[in-house]
Amino acid sequence: MHHQVTSPSTPQAFMSDELKLRELAAELRRSLGILHKQDIQTAADRLGTHVRSTTQEPILLGDDCAAIPDGEGYLLLAAEGMWPTLVETDPWFAGWCAVMVNVSDIYAMGGRPIAVVDTIWSQSAASVDPLWQGMVAASQAFNVPIVGGHTSCHSPYAALSVAILGRAQRLITSFSAQPGDVLLHVTDMQGHMHPQYPFWNAATECERDRLQANLNLLPTLAESGLCDTGKDISMGGIVGTTLMLLETSNCGAVLDLGAIAPPPQVDLLTWLLSFPSYGYLLSVCPEAVEQIQPQFHSRGLVCNPVGNITDGQTLTLRLGNAALSFWDFATESLTGFSRGE
Repeated sequence: MHHQVTSPSTPQAFMSDELKLRELAAELRRSLGILHKQDIQTAADRLGTHVRSTTQEPILLGDDCAAIPDGEGYLLLAAEGMWPTLVETDPWFAGWCAVMVNVSDIYAMGGRPIAVVDTIWSQSAASVDPLWQGMVAASQAFNVPIVGGHTSCHSPYAALSVAILGRAQRLITSFSAQPGDVLLHVTDMQGHMHPQYPFWNAATECERDRLQANLNLLPTLAESGLCDTGKDISMGGIVGTTLMLLETSNCGAVLDLGAIAPPPQVDLLTWLLSFPSYGYLLSVCPEAVEQIQPQFHSRGLVCNPVGNITDGQTLTLRLGNAALSFWDFATESLTGFSRGE
């Protein structure tokens, strides 16, 4: 880590950190955002850790996007299904998010989006309208066209998924974290929490040019060679995203929860469980940190060291002077897409 942790002045200070850490860890273990990632094992069980392209080149599985070799670079392909509760209760925002999360996955891989397609199931033409309004608004904000898909207005339920195509010259992947790497937490604090759900919204009211320029920092980093490993922070929050990165890279890590400062009026647990509209976890060599941070800081974005990649298969959480073994991949898998198998 790039900061010193001072010793507690009293035993009570240590016990306080230890108690807080145990309580945070217990809540994180119970969170659906992390536990639902285990559903991905159903895909890993059937597909394995890689498949072959039509030209027999390996395509590794378990990343934010599938990276398909194509000429001098890669085609990126991804899809997201929206949380049914959000589709039912806040359809405009669900439509926006369906485009946003796919766009974020492309940029997280060091790519730039080309186009999206959607699949909508609704009970009537009227009920599908706010979903469309949200998707079109996001399409315009991110400058990514919607070019087709499937629409049904005669369904017994409402559902939405969106798929995206992008391209990358150089990749940021989930497979290359190395012991000694520094974990950087990148996010945009200029937002607000959704009134009902743990979504940090720094997008819908953000100026369009700022949105696009902030996202473009990721492929710029990849193309400069400063970063080749990272992930989009997903519904599992930063802890769940760290776990997925460790599983696919077959590494361990120490994550300092005290370094993950939440926005004002948001408590630490809520922040750790939140899905940010702009959030990335980057794994970089220590000497690259001072070159990477100013690129985000100059745009008013957070880019803080929050941990280190280690040998082994364990994620250790720290808070002050307290430490706790949170997850051991030697005994428990998450998505099932492990390079160690």
